[in-house]
Amino acid sequence: MNENPLMILLYVGVAAYVGNMYWGDYKAAKSGQPNSGAMPGATAAPLGAFILGTLGALLLLGIETGGEIALGVADEQSEMVWFFVFAIIAAGVVEEVIFRGFLVIENKGRAVLIASCVGFSLIFAIIHAHFWSTADGFEWTFTAKAFFSTGILFANSLWFYAIRFGRWNPNRSIFPCMLAHAASNLGVFIIKLLQGYVIF
Repeated sequence: MNENPLMILLYVGVAAYVGNMYWGDYKAAKSGQPNSGAMPGATAAPLGAFILGTLGALLLLGIETGGEIALGVADEQSEMVWFFVFAIIAAGVVEEVIFRGFLVIENKGRAVLIASCVGFSLIFAIIHAHFWSTADGFEWTFTAKAFFSTGILFANSLWFYAIRFGRWNPNRSIFPCMLAHAASNLGVFIIKLLQGYVIF
């Protein structure tokens, strides 16, 4: 994602706008008068779904951090400007709406639901661009770090889908996914900060 402050501000604005739409749809559903064109997953979720989702996301982050150290690739991570933290928290809203909200095939049976979650998780992982770099012109980066990071993103995406469609979330609310995703991204920022990869 672009680290231009104006682009980050725009991205945060989009997340706030989408979040406001979700909040309006959630309140309408709670009042017993749901909006006919409500955003997907704008429903209530039990506290357990929020806790389970966040704990699972942080466990995956711990596995990622430990795996990078074990593979000897922890020093290959990218730097991040400090104000990018706002964009990665906003991504917890925007990316969840796109992937766990719209990019999933529901109401066609369990097998189709699972297949769509796996397929879109693969897309989710690949578009995070660990397999290529544009720093010095376009070049492929098929390194151990790239494969490992992409695999972790794939696992994260599957986890977020599981949180939305698991039995612990009977209304298929997207809100636990948003919280888990934002917590994971914030955790990445904190780890980068502790390891000296955040630029002030």
